[in-house]
Amino acid sequence: MAESKSFFRKHWEGWKDFWGERFSFLENYTRFTGRDAPLPSWSSSDVDEFIASDPVHGPTLKTAREAVNYAAVGSVIGAVTTAGFTWKYSRSLHGAGLSFAAGAVFGWTFGQEIASHSKQLYRLDTMAAQVKFLEWWENKTRSH
Repeated sequence: MAESKSFFRKHWEGWKDFWGERFSFLENYTRFTGRDAPLPSWSSSDVDEFIASDPVHGPTLKTAREAVNYAAVGSVIGAVTTAGFTWKYSRSLHGAGLSFAAGAVFGWTFGQEIASHSKQLYRLDTMAAQVKFLEWWENKTRSH
């Protein structure tokens, strides 16, 4: 007798290829996340050493790291202004806390968009630079 499949299993099998194609970029990192022993921590000086040693991917990684500052500033501005606005008009502590968190997420997103345009990240392959750094770090720590 054939085994009957649940609604969810049939639905997942119908969409597995669709979602797998859209999230295929995650496969770039599986070599580093699926390890038996995690990679050792690295410092800013290690990243700077990679940036200086790789003329192709180094500048891209440096630009991507600079873009994080835009997102962080956007997150702070979004969190503080949204929570302040909520506190001013509602005097609700839990409302201000929730709006602080939501403002931080929204601010991070807007900051990342500003960085993407001002640093022209859309022209760079930042994922390839990150993967090259992880490969470089893996090779460097293996030899020591």
